[in-house]
Amino acid sequence: MKTDWSPVEVLRYARHDWLNKIQLIKGNLSLNKIDRANEIIDEIVSDAREEANLTNLILPRFATLLLTYNWNNQRFQVDYEVLDVLKCEYIDDEGLAQWTDDFFACLNASIKPYYENHLTVTIDPQLTGTRFFFDFRGIITDIGQIEEFLSRDGFLAVVNQEISDYELSLEVFFSSK
Repeated sequence: MKTDWSPVEVLRYARHDWLNKIQLIKGNLSLNKIDRANEIIDEIVSDAREEANLTNLILPRFATLLLTYNWNNQRFQVDYEVLDVLKCEYIDDEGLAQWTDDFFACLNASIKPYYENHLTVTIDPQLTGTRFFFDFRGIITDIGQIEEFLSRDGFLAVVNQEISDYELSLEVFFSSK
């Protein structure tokens, strides 16, 4: 995970994303596709809410990983959803970010390149702890490598997992106690 993003690099990537979105809106408006332009605006608003929810968890390294992952050329795209806006200050942010980055690297090495591979990370903060769900859809070429990674004693234990050639579902739970 690249952790030393300069402010200029962050602004450059963010500006590039915003310009792409504005061009989509302008293009649809010029084609008189008002409904599609409104859909794109709604998607932008929804994405901004999710970004705010993610950053409000008080997990800055983990949030940075999720917010910037798609800026690099990877074999899969990541999106995320935060189900509730409770702070997760009891979680070791550094450890969570490092485990997630290692998991992403393992997954990246274990899937078919140039295919529509997609990972959704769902974060469910609750009063008793926080659940993280990692749901992958795509083509997995090396299930053994992923199983080995998940079986290692490390920062966290996986509560529930299912793996097939086309799907991967993990549930990780951090207790607040």
